[in-house]
Amino acid sequence: MESEPGQPESLRARKRQETLRRIAETGLRLFGERGYEATTLDAIAEAAGISRRTFFSYFRSKEEILLEWQMRGFSAQLREAVLAQPAGRAPITVVRDAMLHLAAGIRTQEFISIDRVMRSSETLKARKQASYGLQEQALHAALIERWPDPARSHALRLVAMVSLGAMRLAIEAWIQAGGDRGAAPFLEDAFAQIAAEVCGHAGRSGASPVS
Repeated sequence: MESEPGQPESLRARKRQETLRRIAETGLRLFGERGYEATTLDAIAEAAGISRRTFFSYFRSKEEILLEWQMRGFSAQLREAVLAQPAGRAPITVVRDAMLHLAAGIRTQEFISIDRVMRSSETLKARKQASYGLQEQALHAALIERWPDPARSHALRLVAMVSLGAMRLAIEAWIQAGGDRGAAPFLEDAFAQIAAEVCGHAGRSGASPVS
């Protein structure tokens, strides 16, 4: 989709974002219906109502559609959810509640279908693993934005690492359970286990959780 001359920059940016989202959602839908390998770039472009040339204005490959969904889309949503949480809460609680908020909007079958696609090839599995590091950086940046004290940066990075680890384990357990229930109970359980370990350690050593 090409921008029209004379359009305000904000309108052009909004139209570009809408087109990018339409291409990504179309690609994800086709991956789930046909399988990743069987879905061609031309099929995605046709279903999204764009030309092949326009597709390459947004994505360099169909693999990038999956990465857009997993990394940039999720990271942006998590940042917004973290910053939207009420004041006066500990960072780990803020992240937990932000993730629970996002979990409420998950379309279960679509998520499981996409996750299955991501596990379908060694290349995609490798890129999926690499994306966790980028998600950690994005979450750390969001926490620093909320708590800008430089002295807390290291502790906040630990919160980001632990929280994303809890999320990964929760999602794995949720998918293994078949996705019949929502993901929220699995997230709550994972964070409850973290709290139990932290509180148990604090009781033995006198340490206190990050607040």
